[in-house]
Amino acid sequence: MPLLARAIATLFGIGFLKPGPGTWGSLAAAILAFPIVNYLGIWWLVAGTLLVSTIGIWAAEGYERLSGRHDPKEVVIDEVAGQWLTYLPMLFFADISFDWRFYALGFACFRLFDILKPWPIRTVDQQLPGGVGTMADDLLAAIPAAFLLWGLYWGQSVIGFYLGA
Repeated sequence: MPLLARAIATLFGIGFLKPGPGTWGSLAAAILAFPIVNYLGIWWLVAGTLLVSTIGIWAAEGYERLSGRHDPKEVVIDEVAGQWLTYLPMLFFADISFDWRFYALGFACFRLFDILKPWPIRTVDQQLPGGVGTMADDLLAAIPAAFLLWGLYWGQSVIGFYLGA
């Protein structure tokens, strides 16, 4: 069991990449989102987000027990859940699933909020123990990231930036 928890928590070793393991985990999630959405469908990304969030709690909890640290940097399964959650609102309301710029911009939006951890994200990260706390702060960071992605997409005509077909 500890080996499986470690493999899942670190996204099969991606969490050990340097520098910025969280960025590598988010990048892997962004790259995986494209074929999931375009070849399997958006509902597979919804199911994947729920599954990764649930299994991620268990894996992060197990890895934290092994390492003796809360939310170790090498645990990146939380980045997968947060990154995918960032994409979901836009994918339901705009026909942009094949546009790589959407995935790149969503990646940047999520990383911004995951790194800065504005209130209440940082509070949740510090106060919720175990795997729940590890997963919750990234899922929470996905909410403002999704709003920012939405605003950038719909505000594109005003600011002259074009994203989409």
